[in-house]
Amino acid sequence: MTIHRNERVIAYMIAAIVGLSILAFLAVIIGTYSGLDAKDFASGIWPAVYTLPLIGLPIGFVLIIVLLVISARRRAREARTASTSTSKR
Repeated sequence: MTIHRNERVIAYMIAAIVGLSILAFLAVIIGTYSGLDAKDFASGIWPAVYTLPLIGLPIGFVLIIVLLVISARRRAREARTASTSTSKR
């Protein structure tokens, strides 16, 4: 079984997006625990940190589905070509 370049790129994209989203989620949790309130999250880099999991996690989920579809189509194509090459013998 070989992993093609497209699948590898999508897998790294999933890891990066989901990883950053989880880190941002943990940063918001730690910020809240350390005493920040709603007005503190409205300034500086906090709006981006607060919004990243709301956007990144759904994108990661969609990319996982895309990776599954691409992988299934490739495997089906490989199985089809393998069955035609063995039936010609």
